[in-house]
Amino acid sequence: MRGKKVGLITFLVLLASLIATPGTEGQSGSLRNEVPSSPTAAGAAPQSAATQTSAEVQGTVGLIIGAGDLLEVTVYGASDFAKAVRVADSGDISLPLIGATHVGGLTIQQAEILVQQRLSDGGFFTNPQVSIFEREYATQGISVLGEVQKPGIYPLLGQHALFDAVSAAGGLTPKAGNKIMITRRANPRDPQTVVLPSNQTFPPETNVAVFPGDTVVVSKAGIVYVVGDVRMPGGFVMENSQLSVLQAIAMAQGTNSTAKLDKTILIRKSTDGPQQTPIPLKNIMTAKTADIQLQADDIVFVPRSEGRAAARRTLDAIMQVAVGAAIYRPL
Repeated sequence: MRGKKVGLITFLVLLASLIATPGTEGQSGSLRNEVPSSPTAAGAAPQSAATQTSAEVQGTVGLIIGAGDLLEVTVYGASDFAKAVRVADSGDISLPLIGATHVGGLTIQQAEILVQQRLSDGGFFTNPQVSIFEREYATQGISVLGEVQKPGIYPLLGQHALFDAVSAAGGLTPKAGNKIMITRRANPRDPQTVVLPSNQTFPPETNVAVFPGDTVVVSKAGIVYVVGDVRMPGGFVMENSQLSVLQAIAMAQGTNSTAKLDKTILIRKSTDGPQQTPIPLKNIMTAKTADIQLQADDIVFVPRSEGRAAARRTLDAIMQVAVGAAIYRPL
């Protein structure tokens, strides 16, 4: 009798566990496409991609959809929905069921979420799995202009670093400045300026990301020319747009013993043509006169004291010497 009670109790326990186990009823569900809900779909509605600025999008997740791009939009399990569409100038694409959809300025991932939301809100699918593939970029390269060896458009698809773009253009020229302006395809009204160190390397904080459609412009550094009776005539780069007469003479390794310091002249371009201004170089070198700040493209000419042949050089001849001078950048 006692054994029968134990057996009855065991049977009731097993029966209760079977009742508590979730069944499979209702799991066949709808014939509509379904995917597991994302955390954002289960909770509060995600922030609309259109509310984010293009600069934020560009800096965090990568490539931006723009006018003229060719997109391939598909929904898993719905082969009739597959469609290749060209982004209009307005940034819109036309899709089955939902019509015009604005995707310009969004990333691929954000556009997928947007199309998925519109299909769900319209009751066409339940949690559709949308895939968007960028088949063609309207602007597939990065334009590298300014003081680079080979300006042009280079086909650098995907995300690259600034150094990659400059290297593709052959590197910087000797006249390159320390500022590089990057105009983003996603936000052309707000260009980004990158300031390189004086040795023109690309440390991590300056080696920023660039994307297809961006335009990179390398600035031209100010050049000051020192010619005449100096040890190393040439053109010298103005670091941070600052260079004085005494600094320029020092970069030319000083004057020769035959230099006629009191006849040194400054040749500066103006709207009326080149203008000559005497420079009291001897007094500047002995700290009797304040140093003079130079401007880009200034020419400092130090004549020879032996005879007057050098002093009688024409202005054109001096400028030709300056133009042909080598360009030097301080280390």
